[in-house]
Amino acid sequence: MDERLRKIINDSKNVVFFGGAGVSTESNIPDFRSEEGLYNAKNKYGLSPEEMISHSFYLKNTETFFKYYKENLIYREAEPNKAHIALAKLEEEGKVKAVITQNIDGLHQLAGSKKVHELHGSVHRNYCTECDSFYDLEFIMDEKNCESHIPICPKCGGIIKPDVVLYEEPLRESVINEAVMAIMNADTLIIGGTSLVVYPAAGLITYFKGKNLVLINKSKTPYDNRADLVINDNIGKVMGD
Repeated sequence: MDERLRKIINDSKNVVFFGGAGVSTESNIPDFRSEEGLYNAKNKYGLSPEEMISHSFYLKNTETFFKYYKENLIYREAEPNKAHIALAKLEEEGKVKAVITQNIDGLHQLAGSKKVHELHGSVHRNYCTECDSFYDLEFIMDEKNCESHIPICPKCGGIIKPDVVLYEEPLRESVINEAVMAIMNADTLIIGGTSLVVYPAAGLITYFKGKNLVLINKSKTPYDNRADLVINDNIGKVMGD
């Protein structure tokens, strides 16, 4: 771990981590909004990634939505990287009190983190839109449980929708409130793998009133001048052993 970061963590009692897509790209999960993701969506479907996973597109083009969703947002072979593992260890040691993530891949939990606030939901939770029955990721990825890529509830015949916040949908208020409380109570806030330009998630930083603000990102962010420590590098490299 970067020695400057280690010292800050050692001197802290309540560390909160807030992470974006850059945390998962090191686990070989590409950012679907990247140049490559944009090209693939435009080239194959003629639409932007944001349009493809919007609420209105889901309603009007459900079959194409699920085809795109399964091809571009599901990476079952992905494993936690050094950043995920380090955060889980720091939670076990009593340093990290909460992880707030914009990612939907569940890798923080797979690494062992217990207190995770998922702002955009999770691909691992799926619910029938009619009877609210729960289904895991394996169920909806098995085409035997689908009609033209659309997962169908065997209990009532309803469509099974991922518990993922789509574009045009609001973030879940309870999750936002929990994330805000965690940040307000933190003495150190570590933000990693995000450019801090996507709102409302990026606005969470304004609730931090603690001592140490740490920004870890490969490129600059609009909040660099507010930070006590800025590290422009891969987050796994910075936080790993």
